[in-house]
Amino acid sequence: MDNLFIAATPSSPEVDFKFDQHRLSLRGESYPENAAAFYGDIIEQLRGYLASCSRQQIALHIALAYFNSSSTKMLFNIIEALNHAVETGNTVIVHWFHDEEDDTMLEFGQDLRADFPAIEFITEAVKSG
Repeated sequence: MDNLFIAATPSSPEVDFKFDQHRLSLRGESYPENAAAFYGDIIEQLRGYLASCSRQQIALHIALAYFNSSSTKMLFNIIEALNHAVETGNTVIVHWFHDEEDDTMLEFGQDLRADFPAIEFITEAVKSG
């Protein structure tokens, strides 16, 4: 399967899914005009990749400074797909990066950890500025 790279725009994140290395990354801001359209192909390719994984350790790095409510649903869909991969014998580690002063982002990562206990979540504070 080919890796997936989408450059960041002012309203959409950089997507860098290195399927061959089992390392997935989202960084930037996420408030595209149509989140379902932006994330639809990404989630489809992710699911295709995950279907071929067996006993892999998969790392997802999320470093989003901001995301809107429609992006929230898409992030949930991505984590849900990864949770299914855990159920089929893979290990998933999510590295959740947040500004050290942004309690909202920290809390969202903690909520995901609570919703998906089979996935290991590592929250990492990043200094502002």
